[in-house]
Amino acid sequence: VQLVESGGGLVQPGGSLRLSCAASGFTFSRYRMSWYRQAPGKERELVAFINSAGGSTNYADSVKGRFTISRDNAKNTVYLQMNSLKPEDTAVYYCKASSMVVAVDYWGQGTQVTVSS
Repeated sequence: VQLVESGGGLVQPGGSLRLSCAASGFTFSRYRMSWYRQAPGKERELVAFINSAGGSTNYADSVKGRFTISRDNAKNTVYLQMNSLKPEDTAVYYCKASSMVVAVDYWGQGTQVTVSS
């Protein structure tokens, strides 16, 4: 099983980034996918999740209206489009796959997002 995040980097406040998480080794279309983030000295927090079919999404209040989660089950990939980025969005972003059948979660290795002028 692998989850590989990409797309992180350094961006100025107000800018945009698109994160990707490529999955392999499991039946991607049967898993709920989530994005989490962890800032230095803080606990990991849920940013957004999307159900297995892609028809239902949910967001943390801090990112509503700025971030959009989506998935392409044909490409086994989940995305996080991040707009109007703020310095407080600086964190390592992780994707997580959650089985809807058994208590199994898979995590990626994370990608760093830094918002700074």
